[in-house]
Amino acid sequence: MIIKVCGLTDNESSRLVAKIPGVDYVGFIFYEASRRFTESTLSTEKKVVGVFVNASIQNITRQIQNHSLDAVQLHGNESPEYIRKLPKGVEIIKAFGIATEENLKATEPYNGLVNYFLFDTKSDQHGGTGKAFDWEVLQAYKGETAFLLSGGISPDSVEALKKFTHPKLAGYDLNSRFELAPQSKDAVLIAKFLYEMKL
Repeated sequence: MIIKVCGLTDNESSRLVAKIPGVDYVGFIFYEASRRFTESTLSTEKKVVGVFVNASIQNITRQIQNHSLDAVQLHGNESPEYIRKLPKGVEIIKAFGIATEENLKATEPYNGLVNYFLFDTKSDQHGGTGKAFDWEVLQAYKGETAFLLSGGISPDSVEALKKFTHPKLAGYDLNSRFELAPQSKDAVLIAKFLYEMKL
């Protein structure tokens, strides 16, 4: 399973997270309205993800070049046409807010266009609620694109995550429930979570 830890920056706690075995992707939020907004990333062997919300193609292209991004995560209203204009050679993760089966229909125009979907808790904000949604809604998802599960995953979610299965589940996205403060992650808690997920 892919493990992505989001909301990092260039600080000591983020560097510790980037050294944890089992963490595959490290995410940096380039959305200025976010409490976890940063313009700094890390030099790491993990895959580096830039998170954007309705950013210009030029801005994303510049950040890919400046920070050697391996992947771009889109949390806004980015259209399939927009995605086709993004630079080639980077992975694309498209986020969708989910509350009901009806919300899954929004994924259909993007099937086969991106590397992963990210299913997050539906909100008027662009991610970052820290609240979980009813994962069983995702049993209605029949698309071909694999997805990452996000939204309120916490250290207490281990047993529930082990029970939830889906043929297209590719991994988990960890953020606010594993931090001491915005951008200050609890590396020990993340490592403990990953250990318990393997038991």
